[in-house]
Amino acid sequence: METPNILFIMADQMAAPILPLYSDSVVKTPNLSALAEQSVIFDSAYCNSPLCAPSRFTLMSGLLPSKIRGFDNAAEFPADTPTFAHYLRSAGYKTALSGKMHFCGPDQLHGFEERLTSDIYPADFGWAVDWDHADDRPTWYHNMSSVTQAGPSVRTNQLDFDEETVFKARQYLYDHARSNDKRPFCLTVSMTHPHDPYTITKEFWDLYEDVDIPLPENIPAQDSLDPQSQRLLKVYDLWNNPMKEEDIRRARRAYFGSISYVDSKIGELLKTLKDCELDDNTIIVFSGDHGDMLGEKGMWYKMSWFEMSSRVPMLVKMPGAKPGRVSSSVSTMDLLPTFAEMAGVPLAQGLPMDGRSLMPHLSGVGGHDEVFGEYMGEGTTSPMMMIRRGPLKFIYSEQDPCMLFDLSVDPKESNNVVNHPDYQQAATELLEEARKKWDIPAITEDVLQSQRRRRFVAAANAKGKITSWDHQPMVDASEQYMRNHIDLDDLEKRARFPQV
Repeated sequence: METPNILFIMADQMAAPILPLYSDSVVKTPNLSALAEQSVIFDSAYCNSPLCAPSRFTLMSGLLPSKIRGFDNAAEFPADTPTFAHYLRSAGYKTALSGKMHFCGPDQLHGFEERLTSDIYPADFGWAVDWDHADDRPTWYHNMSSVTQAGPSVRTNQLDFDEETVFKARQYLYDHARSNDKRPFCLTVSMTHPHDPYTITKEFWDLYEDVDIPLPENIPAQDSLDPQSQRLLKVYDLWNNPMKEEDIRRARRAYFGSISYVDSKIGELLKTLKDCELDDNTIIVFSGDHGDMLGEKGMWYKMSWFEMSSRVPMLVKMPGAKPGRVSSSVSTMDLLPTFAEMAGVPLAQGLPMDGRSLMPHLSGVGGHDEVFGEYMGEGTTSPMMMIRRGPLKFIYSEQDPCMLFDLSVDPKESNNVVNHPDYQQAATELLEEARKKWDIPAITEDVLQSQRRRRFVAAANAKGKITSWDHQPMVDASEQYMRNHIDLDDLEKRARFPQV
């Protein structure tokens, strides 16, 4: 059998619970829904850190953030960390990335043979969190302007980026189909929508013109929230700063429109795959990096372990895999060993691996039901960890009170049962497990030292001549289109697909 290609599509900040894949939702995703009918859908998939860079580092490496010092959105992703791109490349795959991956540091490839675009986010240490001055609000922190300014627009920074991302990805597929290099490919296409700001073109805004946009259902008083949630409200300037109902509705409408925009781009990619006669031998994986609270619990953006923030969509369409649903809890950290097994390459001996292959789930022969998560970004001053197993989600901190939710009876996470008599044994066992798994004082010191180093380096590097780490995609225009050193008939023959 011919080695399968892999097309990995990512969306940024897409909350799984509001998608029609997982709920009775007004969100319109015809292409994703059609793909889902042919796929294995994971009903309980999570990120391993609810923030862009740490989540993506973990997804790429199969290792929890504390293992690779992926603490926040300005943490350096170590160049000696094997990624799924390294594994697939070692197995003979062409590996390419189009779009966002939020790599920080001078290595902007991390195993990808080609990177078709730059990133939308900076690659330097400028966004390093500062636990030494936790009450300060840097200018780069989120604020609520994304909500108060929500609505339609003609063009945005994000639209520029995603249009380029998908155009370059489709061009890559065309080039592969016309190329003599018949190695299998792994193409990662990572869009930045539906990440805030909450705005989208009129075409997708108008899709929801006659739709009753649902408002958040669970908004407790701010002073009744857990300490971490209260800190997050202050991080993005929502503490004692209530939002107007109309602003919330407009922000959610724009977010829904942005999801529909992503869906349209998925449709473009799938059409190109089919047009290039690559669809029958290409595994398609769709997932995200984290979610968005969208006003639930009175909170926005991510950075918490609540379902809207931490649960991500995940589906896999694979030749030979029977479409269906998986209820077990899995995570994006499991993608590296999954891709490696799909490619038939063993995991490197003697190296750590926290992720576990999803192939048993895809084959219908069992699989794990467990997720571990770590968060050390803004809004915390101490690590906040998570264990998801069976119906329970345990949120562990040595600084704040622990939380325990039974999602089988409380999917909105309204009742913290950590002190409830019926859950005392489970709470005690989970706390003991967490304390054995994580050395919180050691991790805290590692975080603080990393923050201090990066803040110093960032300040120094901002002086004098600045050398950017941001990826610069190279295009050799001398080899594009019609050039006099290329025979015209030969060029036209090679550029046409299918060939005559």
